[in-house]
Amino acid sequence: MTDHPYTPDHSRRNAVRAAAAGALTAGLLGLAPLAHAVQPPAAPTPPPAGGVAAAHDAAAAPSNLETLSRFFARDGAVARSAARPRIEGATVPVYTLAPEFVAGEEGAAVARLEFLASTAVSADGQKASVWTARTGDTWKVVNIATGDDETRYAAEGARKLSGGTVFREPQINAWYVQRGDRVLPLDEDAVKAVGEGGTTVDAYRARVHKAYGDKLPGSAYAKKGVAGGYAEQNAPDSAAAGTGADRAAVAAPAGDGGSPGAGTVAAAGGTALALGLGAVAARRRLRRR
Repeated sequence: MTDHPYTPDHSRRNAVRAAAAGALTAGLLGLAPLAHAVQPPAAPTPPPAGGVAAAHDAAAAPSNLETLSRFFARDGAVARSAARPRIEGATVPVYTLAPEFVAGEEGAAVARLEFLASTAVSADGQKASVWTARTGDTWKVVNIATGDDETRYAAEGARKLSGGTVFREPQINAWYVQRGDRVLPLDEDAVKAVGEGGTTVDAYRARVHKAYGDKLPGSAYAKKGVAGGYAEQNAPDSAAAGTGADRAAVAAPAGDGGSPGAGTVAAAGGTALALGLGAVAARRRLRRR
């Protein structure tokens, strides 16, 4: 008996289905390594809310406002008695490129928390960034630097990629924001590094690993004794080799009335030290009071 031309051929249909299912399975298996590769990195650990509040209080403390008056009055910019500094806006976490990410450790966050920053403003409009770091059980001011880079880029990153992590690649003084698989530039140095449209986390990891992977702790570079930039950062009134505008900086007074010195200031930029690069000094001129 001849089949009607519109009668379905079940065996043929089943064979087609089986072939299609096999092709789909093979395709998904082929995509599995790629899917694993584009998994977003872990988010860096944020500071506790209580720590942020304590850091803001330390920045706004009368003793630090007195230090800020002297800072703003340097070079005769404004009379010390007329500086009347104030802390303006929120205190923000400052993240920097993590050496674990540079090394290519699986699941490593792109950046890690280094310190908290608050913006100080003087009566004549000067701005300074007050760095606070945890010392034992308290938060203390460890550095004051000209400008408001830290809070300004934190705000810009929130506008450009809400919910992302704003971080700095200190070796080239570039600022980025990262969320999921995207890394977007926030300043000209970052645009030069990753382009106007940004890049993927994997591509960014490959770039920084190529640039800094041989300068991590334990590397031949580090064993030469040049890693960390201590010699440069401990030299008063000196700028390390590098390009770009310097940011004048001073060590803030310690809680006992003394000064922690440039070594403590350098410690606030710990990622630069961990990567074996004296990068903070390359962009900030350290001054001793």
